[in-house]
This record gives sequence, C-alpha cells and structure tokens, in this order.
Amino acid sequence: MWTSVVKCLLKFKVQDNFAKTVLKCTNRQIPPGCPVSWSRWQHTAGAIQEAHPFNNNTMIQRVEALDGKRFICILWEDGRESLYPFVWLRDNCQCPNCFLDSAKARKLTLDELDVNTGVENVNLANTGKVCITWPDGHTSEFDADWLKKRCFSKQSRAQMQEELSHLECQLWGSDLQMPTMSYQDVLTSDAHALQWLTTMKKAGIVLLDGAPTSQGELVTLGKRIGFMRLTFYGNTWQVQDKVDANNVAYTSGKLSLHTDYPALQYPPGVQFLHCLRQSETGGESEVIDGFHVCNQLRKQNPEAFHILSSTLVDFNDVGVDYCDFALQSKQNIIELDDNKQVFRINFNNATRDSIFDIPIEEVQPFYSALKEFVNLMNVPDNIFCYKMKPGQIVTFDNWRILHGRRSYQPASKTQRHLEGCYLDWDVVMSRLRCLKQALKDAEK
Repeated sequence: MWTSVVKCLLKFKVQDNFAKTVLKCTNRQIPPGCPVSWSRWQHTAGAIQEAHPFNNNTMIQRVEALDGKRFICILWEDGRESLYPFVWLRDNCQCPNCFLDSAKARKLTLDELDVNTGVENVNLANTGKVCITWPDGHTSEFDADWLKKRCFSKQSRAQMQEELSHLECQLWGSDLQMPTMSYQDVLTSDAHALQWLTTMKKAGIVLLDGAPTSQGELVTLGKRIGFMRLTFYGNTWQVQDKVDANNVAYTSGKLSLHTDYPALQYPPGVQFLHCLRQSETGGESEVIDGFHVCNQLRKQNPEAFHILSSTLVDFNDVGVDYCDFALQSKQNIIELDDNKQVFRINFNNATRDSIFDIPIEEVQPFYSALKEFVNLMNVPDNIFCYKMKPGQIVTFDNWRILHGRRSYQPASKTQRHLEGCYLDWDVVMSRLRCLKQALKDAEK
C-alpha cells in the first residue's frame, strides 16, 4: 500500500498559481527602520507535499527506497512525504571522505560519481538519521533537519530560496515613510544591523541618522558589512560642485533620476551617501522605486516594456579620477531574470552613449518607449523627495532605486558636500546571512 500511495502522489498533477501582490505604503506611523507592508509570493498546490511548509520539529517516521523511480521516499511524523533522488543523495554525502565540513564544501568529484547509482540498503537509525548503503559499499548518513530543508517540493524550494535570497519586496511611491535607524545602533548591535540590511533588501532604501559629520565615516560603515567596492572614482568619492567636473554629479545642477554606473558590465548593487554639509536652499534628494514604475509600464504599455527589456543600449564613461578610465558596456535598461521579473534597472541618461548599435528602424520606437518610462518616473505619485541633513547616511539598492537631486546654489554660505561609496550585493547578502546565523546561534 505504501508504494501505491507514493506512485499516486508522483502522478498527481500540481498546478502552481502564484502572483506577486504589490502593496504600497500607507501613511500610518511605523517603527523606525521597519517596512510598512510586504508583498509575498502566494502558492496554491494540489499535492499533499505542496500544501504546507514543513514544521521544523517534524521527525522521520519511515524511509523507503523506490528503485523504479530512483528515489528515497521519507514519511514524516506529521504525515507529509518527501522524495530525494539517489544520485543527489550520493552526490551530497556528508561523510569526511566526501565532504569537508570545515569549508562546507564537497570533496567528491563528478569523476567519482555514478550518476546511475542504485541503493543497496536504506534504513532509519536509532539516532533519527537516514542511513544508506550504496552498491560499492560506501555508506552515507543524513540528518532529518538537513533533509527537510532540502525537500524538492515547490513549496519547500520556494521557502528555501526566500530564506537564502530574501526575495520579498515592498513596493512604494510618494507615500513612502522612509525607514530610519540609528547609525550607532547599526554599528554596535547585530540585531539592528540585521534589521538594517533586511529592510534595505525589502524596501530598497534605509536612512541612518546620527553619524559623525567627518569625511571617511563610510569606511567604518563599509567594514561593518565586509568591504567596499573600489571603482574608478576610488573607494569613496566626494559629491561637490567642482571646476571641470568629470561627472555631472559633481556640479550644482539638477540630476535627473538614474542608477549609478551602468557603464560597468556589473554595476554596483548598493550605494551609500553620507551628508557632511547641506546647502541652505535646494539640493533636495529625489528617489523612486524603479520596480514599482516598471510594473506600471508593463501594465500600461507592454510593447514599451518589451523594447526596454530587450534592446541593448550602449553606455560609456571616460575621464580621470582614481586613475584614467574609458568604460564601455551594453545593458538592457530594464533587465529581467529567468522568470521574466525585473531584476535590475540600468539607466543613466548622462552616460548613455551616442553610439547606438541597433537597426535604424528600431531607433524611433526605442526613444518613444524610453520617453514613456521617464515620464512615468516623473509622475509626482512615484517620487519621494527629502532633504538630507548633516550626519545622515542614505543606503539604497542601486539596482532598484533611481535617485536624483534638485539644483542648488554653489555660492551659498554652506557648500553642499556628500561622500559616497559602493558595495556589491554579494557582500551585503553575505553579511546579512552571517548576522542571521549568529543571532540564531546565540538563541540556542
């Protein structure tokens, strides 16, 4: 009967219907640093193993090898089931000969792996672990919690990806209540640092308040995460009105909404801007949620969205700063992932090249699509405007948030001065995961 039930489950057709719900911020008061509302992936599933995530306390009741399917089937105490391929289990043997625990890295090579392996014997040990003997006599043991986390059901895989990558996303417009946290709390408390990075990942932007107004403070904040990204403008760079400026940001004029550095093949993922001095009049910052605007464009004009997400645009950046540079790249202004969801926005009108490598008949439709995108960016309901004060550091997702600046008077009594730096999302997400694990371990 056991085998029949499993076969029935394997044949059961699962329909997965998911939709990303866009939730805008409300005007009610929220705690500093906390996002207002999150949009979540919602799943509908027809199979038992897809219906609910596993409870962490669930233990194994029974284990069986399904030789015909080359699966190990596990029945959990709560009645749910999981299937694991033979080859995947052999590939992920956790014994010292196959896995270097100190590095959390596989030692077993693909040359040594029999991709068509069978199973000689499988049983549930008194320790609650699954024990497998392979045809060559090698044995493997797998912990119940380890297996549970790696269940191949759609629900469990989505849950694990959410845990690893923090895919939740809060979309917002002009009614954003800027998530704000204490700079000193972030530096001294792991819990606050985790909240900061998690909120920045979800909302795309967090303002840190109470930092010293001295140049170089971003280096301290960067070290709190790991390390900053060195670019042709240096580890940090000074946003001031400069003579013979090598970047339009180093002027006092208005900056249109943009992301930084699309001229790089891999633009920086995160940007910090530290306000050291602010102009008396003007100089207000403007930000929009690019993902929110992309969703609007996709709904309003699917053809324009398609053009901007499929046309490679040339960007360049030439000059001298940290050293001389001559950058050139091709980017889709709206970059999609494998699921056709917006992954990154690459747009800086100042560095969009006059070289345009597309057929002539596609030029006019491209400009029309880009103009509609920019018009949507500038809709007042999409723009959040704020004026930074000395001692504040705005930290934001450079792949998602487009930022700009209103003009200011360079000859004013107080010369406006911001210091900036970049980090890669790989570094930021690494610190987020390490902080999360450290706090979890501290609770044990």
